[in-house]
Amino acid sequence: MSRIAVRKTYKLYIGGKFPRSESGRTYEAEGQNVARASRKDARDAVQAARGAFPKWAGATPYNRGQVLYRLAEMMETRAADLSRSCSGRREVERAIDRVVWYAGWADKLPQVLGGSNPVAGPYFNFTAPEPTGVVAVLAPELPPLEGLVSRIAPVIVSGNTAVVVTSETRPLAALELAEAIATSDLPDGVVNLLTGYRSELGPILAAHMDVNAIDVTGAGGETTELEILAADNVKRVIRAGSEQSPWEISAFLESKTVWHPVGV
Repeated sequence: MSRIAVRKTYKLYIGGKFPRSESGRTYEAEGQNVARASRKDARDAVQAARGAFPKWAGATPYNRGQVLYRLAEMMETRAADLSRSCSGRREVERAIDRVVWYAGWADKLPQVLGGSNPVAGPYFNFTAPEPTGVVAVLAPELPPLEGLVSRIAPVIVSGNTAVVVTSETRPLAALELAEAIATSDLPDGVVNLLTGYRSELGPILAAHMDVNAIDVTGAGGETTELEILAADNVKRVIRAGSEQSPWEISAFLESKTVWHPVGV
């Protein structure tokens, strides 16, 4: 008797777990039935990201860098599976290299993006970068893995947590990445991945009052609607630059300036 292979079930990734959509809905993508996230799933993902934020933001920059490097290690061990879900091994290698590159910036951000400021008067004046909070990300459609990693890494390296709407037409790379994330040292809830229709999930996240910023890189023609919804709680709206850069990280940071009298 020939054996029937066990087919993989593609679910969401929320709070370190792999739930089905609470609605039970799926949609077809890349020849597979993929979970179609609902409003409730998006709310659950934001709640998970908010719960993970204090501990992740409070970790030392060195520790965050080490955690991201560990994620790169897990991606390397799963390179064959990741390759089958994107354009091939070269895209996987570029995605891994990008995680390593951002990991190296984790403990350098305060020096590059902060510092002491010259002021008139007997004061010290210092500026330090701090994470914004929960960031919603609309990932680019293509490339499915490298594009996704390019938007997640600059968000989380500085202590933010992320709720990500994956590529709608090519979601399997994100779901393979979720398994690497789950086996890395990244705390549960730091990255949450939602598959489904971005036209449905984007406005939900843009309007969510507990989301502090939204990256609309993959929004396409829906950017104006998302900006209007984001304005209700003065949510920062971010669009990706063309190259990996510490300035990509700075888009997800707030600057805290402290004054202190000299000699006190």
